[in-house]
Amino acid sequence: MVTIIDGKNAVLGRLGSIVAQRIMNGEKIVVVNAESIIVTGKKDTIFADYKARVDRGDTTKRKGPFYPRRADLLFKRSVRGMIPWTSTSGRDAYKRLHVCVETPKQFANMKIEKADCATKKISGKYTTLGAISKFLGSNIR
Repeated sequence: MVTIIDGKNAVLGRLGSIVAQRIMNGEKIVVVNAESIIVTGKKDTIFADYKARVDRGDTTKRKGPFYPRRADLLFKRSVRGMIPWTSTSGRDAYKRLHVCVETPKQFANMKIEKADCATKKISGKYTTLGAISKFLGSNIR
Protein backbone atom coordinates (compact mmCIF):
# COMPACT_ATOMS: atom_id res chain seq x y z
CA MET A 1 0.00 0.00 0.00
CA VAL A 2 1.30 3.40 -0.99
CA THR A 3 0.46 6.57 0.90
CA ILE A 4 0.20 9.71 -1.22
CA ILE A 5 0.84 13.02 0.55
CA ASP A 6 0.14 16.44 -0.96
CA GLY A 7 2.99 18.89 -0.36
CA LYS A 8 1.06 22.01 -1.37
CA ASN A 9 1.46 24.76 1.29
CA ALA A 10 3.29 22.42 3.67
CA VAL A 11 6.37 23.66 5.53
CA LEU A 12 9.54 21.86 4.40
CA GLY A 13 10.93 20.84 7.80
CA ARG A 14 7.60 19.78 9.26
CA LEU A 15 6.60 17.70 6.26
CA GLY A 16 10.09 16.24 6.00
CA SER A 17 10.13 15.07 9.61
CA ILE A 18 6.70 13.45 9.24
CA VAL A 19 7.76 11.67 6.06
CA ALA A 20 11.07 10.57 7.61
CA GLN A 21 9.32 8.97 10.59
CA ARG A 22 6.83 7.17 8.38
CA ILE A 23 9.36 5.75 5.93
CA MET A 24 11.51 4.56 8.83
CA ASN A 25 8.43 2.67 10.09
CA GLY A 26 8.19 0.84 6.75
CA GLU A 27 5.58 2.86 4.83
CA LYS A 28 5.94 3.56 1.13
CA ILE A 29 5.26 7.26 0.59
CA VAL A 30 4.79 9.36 -2.53
CA VAL A 31 4.87 13.15 -2.09
CA VAL A 32 3.19 15.11 -4.88
CA ASN A 33 3.31 18.86 -5.64
CA ALA A 34 6.87 19.22 -4.39
CA GLU A 35 7.28 22.58 -6.12
CA SER A 36 4.66 24.08 -3.76
CA ILE A 37 6.40 23.12 -0.50
CA ILE A 38 7.12 26.25 1.58
CA VAL A 39 10.48 27.26 3.03
CA THR A 40 10.09 29.95 5.70
CA GLY A 41 12.50 32.85 6.07
CA LYS A 42 13.87 35.73 4.06
CA LYS A 43 14.10 34.95 0.37
CA ASP A 44 17.62 36.36 -0.05
CA THR A 45 18.97 34.31 2.85
CA ILE A 46 17.33 31.11 1.63
CA PHE A 47 18.60 31.57 -1.92
CA ALA A 48 22.14 32.29 -0.68
CA ASP A 49 22.08 29.19 1.53
CA TYR A 50 20.96 26.85 -1.26
CA LYS A 51 23.39 28.46 -3.75
CA ALA A 52 26.26 27.83 -1.33
CA ARG A 53 25.21 24.17 -1.01
CA VAL A 54 25.14 23.72 -4.78
CA ASP A 55 28.49 25.45 -5.24
CA ARG A 56 30.13 23.36 -2.50
CA GLY A 57 30.24 20.27 -4.71
CA ASP A 58 32.38 20.75 -7.79
CA THR A 59 30.69 19.02 -10.72
CA THR A 60 33.72 19.40 -13.00
CA LYS A 61 35.64 17.06 -10.72
CA ARG A 62 34.60 13.92 -8.89
CA LYS A 63 34.48 15.59 -5.51
CA GLY A 64 31.20 16.08 -3.69
CA PRO A 65 28.94 16.68 -1.95
CA PHE A 66 26.69 17.03 -4.98
CA TYR A 67 23.52 18.92 -4.18
CA PRO A 68 20.40 18.78 -6.39
CA ARG A 69 18.72 21.69 -8.15
CA ARG A 70 15.25 20.24 -8.86
CA ALA A 71 12.41 20.81 -6.38
CA ASP A 72 11.59 17.11 -5.94
CA LEU A 73 15.21 16.19 -5.33
CA LEU A 74 15.68 19.10 -2.92
CA PHE A 75 12.89 17.66 -0.77
CA LYS A 76 14.35 14.15 -0.97
CA ARG A 77 17.73 15.50 0.09
CA SER A 78 16.23 17.27 3.11
CA VAL A 79 14.48 14.03 4.16
CA ARG A 80 17.76 12.17 3.66
CA GLY A 81 19.30 14.39 6.33
CA MET A 82 16.58 13.33 8.79
CA ILE A 83 17.17 9.58 8.54
CA PRO A 84 20.23 7.49 9.47
CA TRP A 85 21.67 7.51 5.96
CA THR A 86 24.85 5.57 6.79
CA SER A 87 22.97 2.50 8.07
CA THR A 88 21.20 -0.07 5.93
CA SER A 89 17.86 0.67 7.57
CA GLY A 90 18.16 4.31 6.53
CA ARG A 91 19.11 3.43 2.95
CA ASP A 92 16.21 0.99 2.68
CA ALA A 93 13.84 3.62 4.08
CA TYR A 94 15.09 6.18 1.55
CA LYS A 95 14.19 3.79 -1.28
CA ARG A 96 10.58 3.80 -0.04
CA LEU A 97 10.25 7.56 -0.70
CA HIS A 98 9.21 8.97 -4.06
CA VAL A 99 8.68 12.67 -4.73
CA CYS A 100 6.94 14.17 -7.77
CA VAL A 101 6.63 17.64 -9.21
CA GLU A 102 2.91 18.29 -9.71
CA THR A 103 0.47 15.35 -9.56
CA PRO A 104 1.14 12.52 -12.04
CA LYS A 105 -1.81 11.01 -13.93
CA GLN A 106 -1.43 7.67 -12.15
CA PHE A 107 -2.13 9.32 -8.77
CA ALA A 108 -4.85 11.74 -9.92
CA ASN A 109 -7.78 9.46 -9.04
CA MET A 110 -6.31 8.05 -5.83
CA LYS A 111 -6.92 9.37 -2.33
CA ILE A 112 -4.37 12.09 -1.55
CA GLU A 113 -3.63 12.72 2.11
CA LYS A 114 -2.96 16.21 3.44
CA ALA A 115 -0.46 16.50 6.31
CA ASP A 116 -2.40 18.81 8.63
CA CYS A 117 0.36 19.29 11.18
CA ALA A 118 2.79 20.29 8.40
CA THR A 119 0.53 22.98 6.99
CA LYS A 120 0.17 26.22 8.84
CA LYS A 121 -0.88 29.72 7.99
CA ILE A 122 2.24 31.61 7.10
CA SER A 123 2.17 35.21 8.22
CA GLY A 124 5.84 36.00 7.67
CA LYS A 125 8.28 35.77 4.80
CA TYR A 126 8.57 32.56 2.79
CA THR A 127 9.38 31.09 -0.60
CA THR A 128 8.67 27.77 -2.33
CA LEU A 129 10.91 24.94 -3.48
CA GLY A 130 9.83 25.72 -7.05
CA ALA A 131 11.21 29.26 -6.77
CA ILE A 132 14.44 27.95 -5.23
CA SER A 133 14.94 25.39 -7.99
CA LYS A 134 14.25 28.03 -10.64
CA PHE A 135 16.86 30.27 -8.99
CA LEU A 136 19.38 27.42 -8.98
CA GLY A 137 18.87 26.88 -12.71
CA SER A 138 16.64 23.84 -12.87
CA ASN A 139 14.67 23.20 -16.04
CA ILE A 140 11.76 21.70 -14.10
CA ARG A 141 9.96 24.44 -12.13
